[in-house]
Amino acid sequence: MLLIVVLGFPAHPCLRQPIRYLLITAELLRFCIRIHTDRGEPGNTKLIKSATGNNQMTRLITILGGMLFAAGPLFADTLIHAGRLIDGESATAVNEVTLRVAGSTITAIENGYTAPGADDTVIDMTDQTVMPGLMDMHVHLTGQYSARSNLNRFTLNEADYAFDSAMYAKRTLEAGFTVVRNLGDGFNVTVALRKAIDAGDVPGPKIFTAAKGISSTGGHGDPTNGWAAHFDADPTPKDGVVNSVDDARKAVRQRYKDGADWIKITATGGVLSVAKSGQNPQFTIEELTAIIDTAKDYGLRVAAHAHGTEGMRRAVVAGVASIEHGTYMTDDVMKLMKKHGTYYVPTVMAGNWVAEKAKIDGFFPELVRPKAATIGPLIEDTFSRAYKSGVKIVFGTDTGVSPHGDNAQEFALMVRGGMPPMEAIQSATSVAADFLEIGDTHGRLKVGKQADIIAVPGNPLQDITLMQQVSFVMKGGKVYKD
Repeated sequence: MLLIVVLGFPAHPCLRQPIRYLLITAELLRFCIRIHTDRGEPGNTKLIKSATGNNQMTRLITILGGMLFAAGPLFADTLIHAGRLIDGESATAVNEVTLRVAGSTITAIENGYTAPGADDTVIDMTDQTVMPGLMDMHVHLTGQYSARSNLNRFTLNEADYAFDSAMYAKRTLEAGFTVVRNLGDGFNVTVALRKAIDAGDVPGPKIFTAAKGISSTGGHGDPTNGWAAHFDADPTPKDGVVNSVDDARKAVRQRYKDGADWIKITATGGVLSVAKSGQNPQFTIEELTAIIDTAKDYGLRVAAHAHGTEGMRRAVVAGVASIEHGTYMTDDVMKLMKKHGTYYVPTVMAGNWVAEKAKIDGFFPELVRPKAATIGPLIEDTFSRAYKSGVKIVFGTDTGVSPHGDNAQEFALMVRGGMPPMEAIQSATSVAADFLEIGDTHGRLKVGKQADIIAVPGNPLQDITLMQQVSFVMKGGKVYKD
C-alpha cells in the first residue's frame, strides 16, 4: 500500500521534478524506519511491510497528506522565460527558452515558454538575453582610485575599508558579476567580506581572495612606498614584503593562516605605486619558486601582476597560474605561457583608464604620471597579439582602479581587440569558472548548475556594449536585481 502511494507522488503538481520526488520519498522512508524501530524489529528489507497496520497506516496517510498540502508553496519553481539564451559554453545562442529554477539550482531547461504551475513564479525575460552570472578575475573591492588615494592610506581606518568594500561588492553584483577574484587588499578585509557574503549577511558576489599581496622592498606592493624616511618603515612578510626564500615561504603561510584562497605577487613594478619603475623584475627566480612551491603545499595557486618582460618570464617559468596586465608581453613569453598553460588576465580598461587620467594635472603623483601615460595604452595591443597567438585568456578588469560597477566595459575593449563577442562572454563565464576550478557548479546554464543568472536587453552578440546594461541578476536562486 505504501509503495503504491509513493509511486503515485509524481502526479502531484508540486513534484514534477525528480529531485523533489526523491526528497519526499526519503522523508517517507525515514518515517517507516522510525515505525520499524518503534516495533523493536531489526532494520531489513521488510521495513515497508512494517507500516501495514491500520493505526500505522492512518498515521502515514495523515503525514503524507500534510506533506503534500505544505509542499505546494515550499516546492514552487521559478520559471525564467528567456527570449534568447547564451549558456556560456555553446557557440550560438538559442531563442525562446524556459529556465526552471528550484531553490538555488537550475532543474530544467525547456524549449519554448513553459506554462507555470499554480504556485510557480514567472520572470518574463522574453525581450532579453539571458546568460550565466559573470565573473571578474581581477578586482580590488576595498577601494576605488581617486586623486586622494595616496592620502587615504594615512586617513582611513580598517572599518572605513570594510564599509566601502560592502558597498562596492553590492555594486559589483548588481552589474551582473556573481563571482570575483580579489587580488590584493589591506587588513584582510575581503576575507571577512567573503564570509559575510557566504553567510547571507550582505549582498555581493562569491569572492575568491588573495588577501594582502606579496611584494619585495620598494616593489609594487610595498605599502610604505613614498613614505618619508623618518617613518623608518621596514615591512615584514606579514605585511606582504619579502626579501629572501625564507621570507617568501613565511609570507605564503601567513596568507594561508589569514584565510586567503589565492596568492597574489607583484612580479614586476607597477603603474600606480609611488616608485620609479613600472617594469623591472622584483623577485629572484628562487624567491618565485619558493612562493609557488609553498602555495602548492597549501592548496593555493598564484597570480602574478606583471608589466615587464623579464619578470613575466620568470613568473611563468616558476609556475604561476595567471599573468595580470602583461603589458610588455613578447612572442617568446606568449610561447612560454602556452607551454605552461598560463592564463592571461588583460585588464584592458584599467590601462585605458590610467592613460586618460594621466592627462589631468595633479591627479597622479608626478612619479606615477609618466608610467600611466606610457604603459596604459599598450595593454590593448598586447591583448590583441595574445589572442591571435592562442594564449588562454580569462576576463579581468582591475576594477578598483576604474570605478566599481563599470566592469562590463571590458567586453567592448576585448571585442575591439579582435575577440568575437561570444568568446568574450565565455571568457567571463565558462572559461572563468574552469580557471577557478568551479566549473562543476558555475559558469554555464545547465541542469544541475547553480542558478547564477543575469539578463541584458537586446542582443549583445550584435552590440557588445549591451553587457553594460544588466537588467536582472539572480545569484544562487535569489533575485538581487530586476
